[in-house]
Amino acid sequence: MSKLTATAPCTAHAAVVEQSGEIVSQALLVQRVAWLAGLARDLTARLVAERWNPADLDALACGVGLDGRALPSKGWMALRRLGWAVAPAAGVHVCDRVLRCAQEQAARALRLALHRRTLVAAIAAIAATWPADARKRTGAEWQALRKMLPDGVSPAEIRNRTRQIRAYRDEHGALPADLTDLEEPPNIAAQIVLAAADRQLLTLERTGEDSARLRVRLPLAESPASGRDWAWHVLPITLPPTVPPQAKLCTPTLRVSKGRVRVDLPFQTPIGFAPATGHVVACGFDWGLNTLLTGATGRLTGGRVLCDGRPLTYDATGISAKLHRLRTEREHLAAKHEHLERLLARLTPADPRHAKLAAACEVLGVEHERVCARIRHLNKALAWSAARWAVDQAAAAGATVVYLEDLATLEARGRRGRANARLSGQVRGQIAEAIRHLAAKHTIAVVTVPARGTSKYCPRCGTGTSALQHCPAPDRLTEKGWAWASCPACGLSCDRDWAAAERIVSRGLLGQQATRTHRTTGERTIGTAVEGNIARARRTRKPTRAARRARRTRTDLHPRGTDPRTVPPRNGPHAHRATRSTTR
Repeated sequence: MSKLTATAPCTAHAAVVEQSGEIVSQALLVQRVAWLAGLARDLTARLVAERWNPADLDALACGVGLDGRALPSKGWMALRRLGWAVAPAAGVHVCDRVLRCAQEQAARALRLALHRRTLVAAIAAIAATWPADARKRTGAEWQALRKMLPDGVSPAEIRNRTRQIRAYRDEHGALPADLTDLEEPPNIAAQIVLAAADRQLLTLERTGEDSARLRVRLPLAESPASGRDWAWHVLPITLPPTVPPQAKLCTPTLRVSKGRVRVDLPFQTPIGFAPATGHVVACGFDWGLNTLLTGATGRLTGGRVLCDGRPLTYDATGISAKLHRLRTEREHLAAKHEHLERLLARLTPADPRHAKLAAACEVLGVEHERVCARIRHLNKALAWSAARWAVDQAAAAGATVVYLEDLATLEARGRRGRANARLSGQVRGQIAEAIRHLAAKHTIAVVTVPARGTSKYCPRCGTGTSALQHCPAPDRLTEKGWAWASCPACGLSCDRDWAAAERIVSRGLLGQQATRTHRTTGERTIGTAVEGNIARARRTRKPTRAARRARRTRTDLHPRGTDPRTVPPRNGPHAHRATRSTTR
């Protein structure tokens, strides 16, 4: 039995000082939590800035402490074993547990920098011999770069780092020697990571199915001078409905956002283990341009994949149109804001027009942020709605695995204008993460398969050589687009996204023995595309009661050829109808 970890966003509206019984209002609680988060941020930023050099990053990357022992997984323990201590400013009293939280946040930032450092070193080592145009690079050059990079690096990361290195070379005339030359120390968020603390700084207990109590020490002043400037505060927390009663609550993270105290509360739920292989029934989903998700159900029978012929479609046309309108409005506001900023740069503060333009610029900035927040909320809602639909379809079909296209090979390139904007605005990454989270609750595995050629070739031929031809859809005979396709070899005519979904199911079921699990993230993927022809399962329809009664009436009550429903009447008001029906 494994555990599924998720984070519930909670809010603390008030608190009670444990010793005196004083009720702390929301405004005062926000101030005290901001003081604690500010102390942790200053300590973390100072520690990261001190260790932002190649020698210290090499010491952290080697994984061995000063005593010769391996560094532990906990970040604050690893930094202390390396001897990287941090102390508060003069005259400020901070307990050791707050120092632990600061060191934990610094260790996470530095370990994340090690990943970026590996990418920069590999790309900088091979960038000197690469042609400037990425399309002219050979397969051997790409393969050599892949061997130097860690697993799971997407082409988008490679492209972004290549642009960053090229910009540095154009500015300085040489390639960067290390990540520290390419980037400044990262910005540190104002938050307190309580995962590194113990009962001397906080306690957490569940008081009901939808409530919990957080007990934490907070400073009573911005710069506490002694232990008397710290006090225990009890924060009642209301749990969202997504936290089940049997979930185990973990240590949260405190931060201040928009005048509220946010409590990011992780919780663990016991789930069953979903095997990587041995699947018989599966669902495959294709990312589409007009339709967000198109799925198909397949069954592995005798080395072949049989599909039931029923397409599963998640249509998000309405919400996609709304998101497109919001993106257009966001770009319009950003253009106006940049225009006003350029005008302000030409004016002096003494100019009477400066104050008016500054006020208008501030209003546009606030409105731009509101539109961006609206887009983020709609994207999140769309992602979880689509993921919930996909998992429900897989559970209803009895599938034990869901196959998705590998997002690393899906990029919005090669198209123009509106199509490119719609592809780049989709929330495929959020949907994939949401599907993994929701499928784990149903003990359904999620595996990614190669995306190349899924929409190009016919699923019935199965050889990967019979390319589909685009033809007018049955409901749009006067238009020829990408939605409908036909195969000249076998005569298949179907929706293009549905054909891709069938090929995704086939690649997953036939190549499931090549499934690999990432060591750190746990994501499962199939790197080799195994092709096979997909047959459509024949469904035997059971005759209805009315059909059985009609058949018995024709054969039993009337002799053959004397059924009045088969012999046209010679006269009557409906004689022409009967005659017309018999002459067809």
